[in-house]
Amino acid sequence: MPVVKIGAALFVFLFFFSGQALLTAQVRIRIFTNQAPQSSVFSPLSGEYELQTYTGSNWIIKPGTIVLISKFNRRLAVKVMNDSAIICDSLLLKGRKAKDTYSLRLNGKTQLKRSYTGDLQCLPDFGTLLFISICDIESYIAGVVKSEGGSGKYPEYFKTQAVLARTYMYRYFDKHAADHFNLCDNTHCQAYNGLTTDSLIIKAAYSTRGEVILGPDSLPVIAAFHSNCGGETSPSEDVWLTSQPYLRKVRDPYCLTSRNAKWKRVISLAEWTSYLKKSGYHGLTGDPSVLSFSQLSRLTEYSADNFVMPLRQIRNDYNFRSTFFSVSVAGDSVIFQGRGYGHGVGLCQEGAMVMAAKGFTYRKIIEFYYTGIRIAGINTAATKPGVPFRQ
Repeated sequence: MPVVKIGAALFVFLFFFSGQALLTAQVRIRIFTNQAPQSSVFSPLSGEYELQTYTGSNWIIKPGTIVLISKFNRRLAVKVMNDSAIICDSLLLKGRKAKDTYSLRLNGKTQLKRSYTGDLQCLPDFGTLLFISICDIESYIAGVVKSEGGSGKYPEYFKTQAVLARTYMYRYFDKHAADHFNLCDNTHCQAYNGLTTDSLIIKAAYSTRGEVILGPDSLPVIAAFHSNCGGETSPSEDVWLTSQPYLRKVRDPYCLTSRNAKWKRVISLAEWTSYLKKSGYHGLTGDPSVLSFSQLSRLTEYSADNFVMPLRQIRNDYNFRSTFFSVSVAGDSVIFQGRGYGHGVGLCQEGAMVMAAKGFTYRKIIEFYYTGIRIAGINTAATKPGVPFRQ
């Protein structure tokens, strides 16, 4: 039976594996999720790959050899270098040794090219090519840290991001199980742009191998993070309406001088009053001072006279960096003085970078931003309260 066959057994939730399997299992990531590729070029970078198809046609693909993969009606057309093309339903490009690497380039307008480790599966899916990267968990975690981690350069910061990424992965491991993969590579899950060669990031992933953040119920937490909190994080219920005991308001002195700590926007008074009227404001307009609004600590609503509206709505409508802003009127202008960048829940990345630079360990950084948690191996976590992840 060809190993490319997809069956439900391949997608048994990782949490039901033994503790050792949790640390050695692979993860299946849909790559180029947002690109809708029609044609691509595969080529090994290191090691050899075996191309397996349902047709019984197998090739050994060596570095420097290219494989053209295209959509053909509802199937795949595959061509290896100068060989004749074949038509198949799906294919698997399987590395013959551990840690084999390859490049995958999309044809078309973008010509996007990325490098990956592990195996690659491809099958047609609703008018596009569906590519699934199959790799070991820590290689994936290192790739996520590179894509999501920002500009931090300190080992303890990279360890922090690695634990967050791993926590997210395990919590949502079956998010796309019905689609034959575990997670996608965009922000619907976690950004993942493939292989990283950054030695600090790779070391951070493997030195924290298997570690996750567990809440009071021993479940992996919602490992939320954002760029800059502006000096104060948000409790989860202020942003997502659901309260989590570990996502509480935290006063953060570490990010206040960072790049995204402050922002400013100026619009005309006429535009602001027009916007408020369309949003239901029927108060005074002759005295613009009533439109001023001060936010010394994070609030959820803007208020003027007896009128209130969600700060999230204003942020979305004006594409502000955060909801943490104050409003003042100066002549014919309205000035928004803002703090922070992002939703404000969970870990503040720029604050964590400063903490790492000051010598805090990744454990202390995580414990600062998440309340009442513990950092432990995934094999000590629970599928539900009181039930461990062991068979």
